[in-house]
Amino acid sequence: MSKNNTKKIKIALVGQPNVGKSMLINSISNSRLKVGNFSGVTVEKTQIEFEYKDYLFEITDLPGSYSLSDYTIEEKVTKNYLEKDEYDIILNVLDSTNLERNLYLTSELLVLDKKMVLALNMSDEAKNEGILINEVQLSKIIGKPCIKTSAKTKLGLDKLLKSIVDKYESSKVESKLIFSDVIEEEISNIKALLSEKRYRSNTHYREIAIKLLKEDKETFLKFHDEPIWIELQPLLSEAFEHIYLHYGTKDINEIFEDERFAFAKGAVRETVKIENEEKQNHTITDKIDSILIHKFFGLPIFLFLMWGLFQLTFELGSIPMDLIDAFFASLIDETKNILGDTQLASVIGDGAIAGVGAVVLFLPNIVILFLGIALLETTGYMSRVAFLLDGFFHKFGLHGKSFIPLVTGFGCSVPAYMAARTLKNPRDRLLTLFIIGFMSCGARLPIYVLFTGAFFSEKNAGNVLFLIYISGALLGLVAAKVLKMLVFKSEDEPFVMEMPKYRMPSFKLIWHTVSNQALMYLKKAGTYILAASILIWFASNYPKYPEYEEMMNQKIELAASQEEVYQLQNLMTQYNLENSYLGKVGKFSEPLFSPLGFDWKMTVALETGLAAKEIVVSTLGILYGLGEDLDENNQGLIEKIKSNIPFASALAFIVFVMIYLPCLAASMVFTKEAGGWKYLVYLFIFTTATAWVFSFFTYTVTKLLV
Repeated sequence: MSKNNTKKIKIALVGQPNVGKSMLINSISNSRLKVGNFSGVTVEKTQIEFEYKDYLFEITDLPGSYSLSDYTIEEKVTKNYLEKDEYDIILNVLDSTNLERNLYLTSELLVLDKKMVLALNMSDEAKNEGILINEVQLSKIIGKPCIKTSAKTKLGLDKLLKSIVDKYESSKVESKLIFSDVIEEEISNIKALLSEKRYRSNTHYREIAIKLLKEDKETFLKFHDEPIWIELQPLLSEAFEHIYLHYGTKDINEIFEDERFAFAKGAVRETVKIENEEKQNHTITDKIDSILIHKFFGLPIFLFLMWGLFQLTFELGSIPMDLIDAFFASLIDETKNILGDTQLASVIGDGAIAGVGAVVLFLPNIVILFLGIALLETTGYMSRVAFLLDGFFHKFGLHGKSFIPLVTGFGCSVPAYMAARTLKNPRDRLLTLFIIGFMSCGARLPIYVLFTGAFFSEKNAGNVLFLIYISGALLGLVAAKVLKMLVFKSEDEPFVMEMPKYRMPSFKLIWHTVSNQALMYLKKAGTYILAASILIWFASNYPKYPEYEEMMNQKIELAASQEEVYQLQNLMTQYNLENSYLGKVGKFSEPLFSPLGFDWKMTVALETGLAAKEIVVSTLGILYGLGEDLDENNQGLIEKIKSNIPFASALAFIVFVMIYLPCLAASMVFTKEAGGWKYLVYLFIFTTATAWVFSFFTYTVTKLLV
């Protein structure tokens, strides 16, 4: 090929000080050296030109920089060149013997969203020190090719040059740098505004969003004089307030320093093994990690913590329940005393107050569960568990990072579905979305507490609760394996799992998280569930049968004893219920659920649970706790369930609740995150069929054993 047809590849050579950049260039033979200064500064500018096959390589050796900041002249020069000059590829040189520190700079380079190749230099020295780097895995995690090199022995130089050519000729692939969920949420919000306003820029929206959040002066000055700034400013104010709250500091440099630390530590954890373990554990974080994510002790510690959380949820949560019980019972009594024996009194007392009260009753349990999860998240422990479970999860076709949305699902499915966005591979994300529902959300907790309280002693209730949650999670993993084998077939794609520093729990942050979740729960109780409770009351009280009631009232007047009066009243209530609109719906669908041991009341409760799981309890309260029995509220409902539902049917009911479709709100979010209504149809069929099969198995086996 003639000189005229030679393609020129302009390369920006970047690395921290003392990573062997100069020696690496010198090892490439026939190089022509040009030395000068960068424009306006005395910092030396070195350029090298050499030919490789049909390409002319022009490498600009940028000053060694620990980060892309303005702290030193060298760092400023490097930053300005990378952001403003024209070049084709970044060649990032890293010291293989100190990979974690070097990846701090790499995480900043990834934000630039340029074509990039990583040279893992000094690989020979790393090998001698017993540091084993899986460069293939690291390449997949970062989304850029990583080549092991040694300037001293000339290891991997030809492979490095070939990789640069391949990268130059290929289309640019988006880097896989992902920040913590808090920062990712704010990046999404800024990108959404820029997209809505159709903001024109040569820079990707994501890069603009990151620069704004990093308080980049030039980016702020650029936006300050543009009309979009009016809408962007309040959005940024809210974003910073949210970020400051989560990190407990207003120093944005410190916050992003922590993000780089988490990214680098996570990448090294997944790709580097050190033969001589004694060289590790220098920091307090490493010492804590050596216990909490130990290959043998890590999992038992995690299971013990989760078991303790569920014990606390049941034991502590039961203390204020009597007070809430008494409050709503007296409220129902007072309502009926004021309004008298009227339909209005019944709809307010037996419908609205009883329905909402049955949900509010379990608020203490919900708060304790949310508090426990928030504590584990804010200390940095949850990210460690994701790493700990990575190998275990891979056996079921999942990535360790799936753990974050899955454990969030124990609180609420809505944020859990949104948290799955961190999984960039569409199949991995869809698979995770499909099994989040197996993680029992806080809304299902009242149902579990109600049934465990009815059929198990207080001493064992916490253990049973823990068993229910763990069983659901394990069942979800089995379902993931089946779906991975039959539906979501794809090659495992690794992602870096950030390893943030351990932090002391922030009371302000925990209060913010728990209070928000509790308010969301109460908001549902006071609006959606209130409306649903009134609707269920209406459906269970209408249509009226005056002729039948008149006949029964005549019999009651002629009754010889109080016991006979009570029996006749029960018969009338039972007749009215079975022939109500709700009863007709239950009777119509009862044949589908009778093999599971469910009567029409349990069937109706499950069907109303499609709207919100909390309504299952209030529906049972309305169906089993009518009339005077409502005064006893929770205890009365427990007694009704114990006397009306066989043990085998109760277990099957718990299993069905554990598996079937989440609430309406979560289903809508799932549809949006999955990418269409068809996926909600698939989820409904999949979860309902699975719930039916496992409930039938539970009912049949329990009947044989008990």
